[in-house]
Amino acid sequence: MNQTTVITVNGEPRSVEDTTTLADLVAALGQPPAALATAVNGEFVPRSERATLRLREGDAVFTFQPITGG
Repeated sequence: MNQTTVITVNGEPRSVEDTTTLADLVAALGQPPAALATAVNGEFVPRSERATLRLREGDAVFTFQPITGG
């Protein structure tokens, strides 16, 4: 049986199942995955790694619009 864990998302507390990955969280936020950049505990997480990054108690997740340009 899954347990819940508490993380913060953009500064707001959120309870998630302890099996939740960053990809699961992004999907639950309802934003297109390509439209968001993500960081966990201050470290940028590429889209390609979101499915393998399991969120843990106390993690701080930030989502933001990617910056492009030259």
